[in-house]
Amino acid sequence: MGNVTSSVAARFAFFPPEPATYEVFRERGGEGRLCLSGLPPENNVEVHLVETRAGNRVVATFWRHPNARFTLLYSHGNAADLGQMFDLFLRLRAHLRVNIMSYDYSGYGGSTGKPSEFNTYYDIEAVHDCLKKEYGIRQEDLILYGQSVGSGPTLHLATRLQGLRGVVLHGAILSGIRVLYPVKVTFWFDIFKNINKIQQVDCPVLVIHGTADGIVEWTHGKRLWELSKEKYDPLWIKGGGHCNLEAYPEYIRHLRKFISAMEKLPLVRQAQQSSVPTSTITESKHNKCLRFGKR
Repeated sequence: MGNVTSSVAARFAFFPPEPATYEVFRERGGEGRLCLSGLPPENNVEVHLVETRAGNRVVATFWRHPNARFTLLYSHGNAADLGQMFDLFLRLRAHLRVNIMSYDYSGYGGSTGKPSEFNTYYDIEAVHDCLKKEYGIRQEDLILYGQSVGSGPTLHLATRLQGLRGVVLHGAILSGIRVLYPVKVTFWFDIFKNINKIQQVDCPVLVIHGTADGIVEWTHGKRLWELSKEKYDPLWIKGGGHCNLEAYPEYIRHLRKFISAMEKLPLVRQAQQSSVPTSTITESKHNKCLRFGKR
């Protein structure tokens, strides 16, 4: 049944850019460090190929800021790959003074495998493991950021980490089917059931949504914020769509305010922190939109 669900999900939700907008290569004739085409070495970005529990290898990039206290684990929208996100990550790193760990889902960009709901869960789990092992990033210094369909893997991981600093949901979905139809119940074949998972997140949640979003209606963001246990002041961008929120000055301004608030937040949950449990899954220029519809 899980495979049937994944097949339905892939037809409705995943639109990786074809061809990929970048290539992965090694310097010095294949013996040096990993690099991405179009990303100059002076940008201080480290590239990884991370193996998932499903056997796929996903491309992950660590954007280091020399004075960062926090790290954003960024899950992008469904019609983009990393090659289209460089400008945004440079901007976020500079303005927010954070490290950024970004990655491409299985079947996106230079990542192997095929895109599916469950593979995105395996992907983010593997990338989080890389953050812990390679950089020593602790949960209390980690903020998960999910844009559009990226809210699915973001909330999946957020429900499994008990000491997170915070979560940002940007143009997020209640569930896949709810983007297509205004259903009141959750069906077994639905994907990214965020409406259920948001209630299990035990850290501050910032919701950002455009009031004129024609792809994922503003009501998705509003309901996710209402269901959050620890609500941070939401950002409803008046007139904002699904793909242009970064162009509004209040976007960076509100994120700065959120980061500042997280720096001052006492970690009352720190003693309860634990590692990610073993998975029980059964199977603008730089910012491309989420699209739902039959191929």
